[in-house]
Amino acid sequence: MKKKMPLIAFIAIILSYIYFNTDLFTLPTSPEKVLVEDSGFEAKVVRIIDGDTLEVLWDKENIKIRLAHIDCPEIKSGQAFGKSAKKTLSELCFNQIIKVEWDKEIDRYGRYIAVLHTKKGLNINQEMIRRGMAWHYKKYSDELIYDELEKEAREKKVGIWQEENPTPPWNWRRK
Repeated sequence: MKKKMPLIAFIAIILSYIYFNTDLFTLPTSPEKVLVEDSGFEAKVVRIIDGDTLEVLWDKENIKIRLAHIDCPEIKSGQAFGKSAKKTLSELCFNQIIKVEWDKEIDRYGRYIAVLHTKKGLNINQEMIRRGMAWHYKKYSDELIYDELEKEAREKKVGIWQEENPTPPWNWRRK
C-alpha cells in the first residue's frame, strides 16, 4: 500500500527548494544592484593589476575597477613606465579603504569605470597624472582638470615626461 505525502510536507519541500535555489530571497551584493541614489561606495583595495586597473573587495565580492579619465603605460607589452605606474598606484592605495565614485559605467571587460579617493580625500586618478604616471584619456574624458595636471607634469618632466617623446598607451597597443 502506497502512502501519500501530506500536503503540508509537500508545500514545505517546494518552499525549501525555492528558498535555497533562487535569488528571490537573497539581498543583492554587487554595487550595481545596491546603489540606486548614491554614486559611490567604500571598498578595500586587494590587488593592483596595472597603473589604471585594480581590484577591490566590497561586500564579500571582488570587483575590478578601471580608473576613469586616465590611461597608463602598458605592463604586459613592456612599455616604459608600466611597472612604475603600477608601483605608484600601489603606493597610493593598496590595502587601504577607498571611496569609489562610480556612475554605473562598465567597460567592455566588465570593469567598473570610477574615480577613486583615499580616506584623506586625495583623488587617486588625478594624482596618477600629477606624478607623471598617466595620460589624460581624452577619447573617454573631457574633464579639463586632467588636461591641466598633464600639462604641469610635462613641464616638470616627471614620470613618463622624462622621455623626449613618450608613446601614449592607445598608440602603443596598436603595435
